[in-house]
Amino acid sequence: MKITVYAISKNEEQFVDRWIESMSEADEIVVLDTGSSDNTIKKLQAKGAKVAQKIINPWRFDVARNESLKLVPADTDICVCTDLDEVFEKGWRNKLESSWNANTRQLRYKYVWNVLENNEDGITFLYEKIHALKGFKWVYPVHEVLDSNPKISLNEVAENKDIVLRHFPDPEKSRGQYLALLELSVKEDPTSDRNTHYLAREYMFKGKFEEAIKTFKKHLKLKTAIWREERSASLRYIGDCYLNLGRKSTAKKYYNLAIQESFNTREGYLALAKLQYNNLEFLNCIFTITSMLQITQKNLSYITNPDCWNGLPHDMLAYCFFKIGLIDKAIQHTLKALEFEQNNDRLKNNLKFYNATLKQEQNKK
Repeated sequence: MKITVYAISKNEEQFVDRWIESMSEADEIVVLDTGSSDNTIKKLQAKGAKVAQKIINPWRFDVARNESLKLVPADTDICVCTDLDEVFEKGWRNKLESSWNANTRQLRYKYVWNVLENNEDGITFLYEKIHALKGFKWVYPVHEVLDSNPKISLNEVAENKDIVLRHFPDPEKSRGQYLALLELSVKEDPTSDRNTHYLAREYMFKGKFEEAIKTFKKHLKLKTAIWREERSASLRYIGDCYLNLGRKSTAKKYYNLAIQESFNTREGYLALAKLQYNNLEFLNCIFTITSMLQITQKNLSYITNPDCWNGLPHDMLAYCFFKIGLIDKAIQHTLKALEFEQNNDRLKNNLKFYNATLKQEQNKK
């Protein structure tokens, strides 16, 4: 079984050594360089990668990906598309081969979009950039995805969550082109719920809150926008936009709508709880977070917010319980928060303060 890794690059010499080592389990590595002015090409070639260069103008990620896919040898059985700032956990090839059968055309694996400062995984979801050679092409100018002909069926998609690819993005890399490319994506296909949601989110990231609200609402009206988690995210983001515009009551309305849309995911609850927390609505915040913690199934999707699953909810609960005089509960939840962040000095100091306060109250009795 021949496995080929393919990628695009531009001025990424700092990632080459780490990336080549991670991808070395493949039989071949091919790269389309789109205009590097540093030593990216020389370093890739020195490490054994086959490199071609082509300028993509006007720039589109799907065009670049498709040009890089053309570099994959015709005798390849499995194509693995990655970027140079991504790293596989060792042993990925054996896991891939064990999951791939005669019917497989595409494989899902675990993708860690960001690694946190404490080296724990951040946003994590299933990705599917591993595929058979024939019948696939990349579509959309940005946030590109694989399209297949004939259309892929469920029994042709394998899954192995033990294959883990981690993303270590360059913080200095500009996202300046994303907004224009997303606007182009929606212009080309106004019915795409996925791209409309992404465009609205990009407006929000750029601080264009009114435009973001308008576009999120457009997403919610699309007939194909049926994925409840993404619909809930649109409602939650509308709430975030209104909050940034100083309209707290409207924000609260949309956070509640987000919960109703996807009541079995935590994100809407946390958004509402943060607003209640900042409004000093301690009893309401306790109720919301307690309800949220009843949800024990974590979904692997790009919508998932890691803060819903770390020590933050317990940290918030601890303070709320302290403010209503339930010090023992404050201690209990601070201890739970510390299970996630054992070296957090602020939490340790909070625990000392809560214990001292409880002791003072007991002595008064």
